[in-house]
Amino acid sequence: MSKHKKIKWLIYTVLVGLIPILLRLLIHWVTKEGLVKSVSTSDFISFGLVLHISNINEIEHLMTSDQSWKTIQNGLSITFIAFYSMLFGLTLVSENTTMLIEEQTLQYCTMTLALISLLISCSVYDRISYNKIWN
Repeated sequence: MSKHKKIKWLIYTVLVGLIPILLRLLIHWVTKEGLVKSVSTSDFISFGLVLHISNINEIEHLMTSDQSWKTIQNGLSITFIAFYSMLFGLTLVSENTTMLIEEQTLQYCTMTLALISLLISCSVYDRISYNKIWN
């Protein structure tokens, strides 16, 4: 059961969350140079949002006696969703006012946050996949 759950997570959550990033890379690769950026902050924001929304959904359906763990994980995901919302707002501002926002720093920040989100989501699914009782 645990291996099956982890594979479903990799396909349905991680791979689906990576679609905007992978499509952008493919389009960048096949178009003329400079037409499409290879990396976009908003793609990493959507990846992080997919991971945390998936975490919340899975945790809500988990039957466990460890309610404090569920509360902590949901709170952590909600906090990350708030950070991603703020970063998305900054990307919107940077589209019109490039002098206010350091785009490269914003991009690195978002990519780092997405990597942290992936690690958190992986740890959540490790814990969930070894839980024997599902609702």
